[in-house]
Amino acid sequence: MAVGRRPLLIAYRALGLGDFLTGLPALRGLARAFPRHRRVLAAPLALAPLAALTDAVELVTGTRALEPLPRELHDADLAVNLHGRGPESHRVLLNARPRRLIAFASRETGVDGPAWRAREHEVARWCRLLQSAGIPADPDDLALPPPAVNAPPAAVGATLLHPGAASAARRWPIERWVSVAAAEWAAGRRVVVTGNAEERRGAAAVAAGAALPATVLLAGETTLIELAAAVAAAARVVCGDTGVAHLATALGTPSLLLFGPTAPAEWGPPLRRREHRVLWAGRRGDPHAKEPDHGLLAITTERVLAELESMSAGRR
Repeated sequence: MAVGRRPLLIAYRALGLGDFLTGLPALRGLARAFPRHRRVLAAPLALAPLAALTDAVELVTGTRALEPLPRELHDADLAVNLHGRGPESHRVLLNARPRRLIAFASRETGVDGPAWRAREHEVARWCRLLQSAGIPADPDDLALPPPAVNAPPAAVGATLLHPGAASAARRWPIERWVSVAAAEWAAGRRVVVTGNAEERRGAAAVAAGAALPATVLLAGETTLIELAAAVAAAARVVCGDTGVAHLATALGTPSLLLFGPTAPAEWGPPLRRREHRVLWAGRRGDPHAKEPDHGLLAITTERVLAELESMSAGRR
């Protein structure tokens, strides 16, 4: 299908913030390989302001996971499944009748492609998919420019704490976040606490428990692009295995990341980027569990505070 006399390329990744950012090198590989195509990302519409920073995506169409694609995305010249290994996600694209599909092999749908590898790093996985189709993609191509919006003033030069995560398994206990917030404040370092609207209650408990002023609480008060601006303006970020961790990597903000059931070798920052530190107990678990992972709980408050002090000493 041609849109405005240009062939249409659909990149399908109808997932969240971290998924979008780990797929960024693949999206840029597609942009370089198909500069004359109209490149559309089928993903949640909330990601559009960040996608606009990439120079890889021209349009984001609001797409929910595994729901049929809108009619205007049918009959594309090329569709690329950056969502999963199928068969459900493959069928979403096959039903839209693209002229060509790039995807991992799926016996159920008859799609030919490279084999899925368990425990492969998420960034490398999608670059390998493209490389198998003769499309170069650089796993290090993760950077985003700072958004052209003003960061919340409280975030400038602050330690940004993001206690929330999509699943309880990846949420470090609130009382430990309180201890970290209080210690950072007592050390004379500014603190802000971020999160989305659903995470505001936990973020408020952190700020209140540490007896911090109301101005530090940004959770539920920022759009996604404003959150990105806050991360870019912060001195450092402390969070779990969540989308904000990938924002810190993309924006070059030093970070301390607390990993629980999932290994950082699969979802963590590049090892050679030493401004990003990872704590992990070496234990795997269920990332969708309804209780904090035992490995995550093995990361003590004292260990986090020691790492933060080491990071501060390094900056000095």
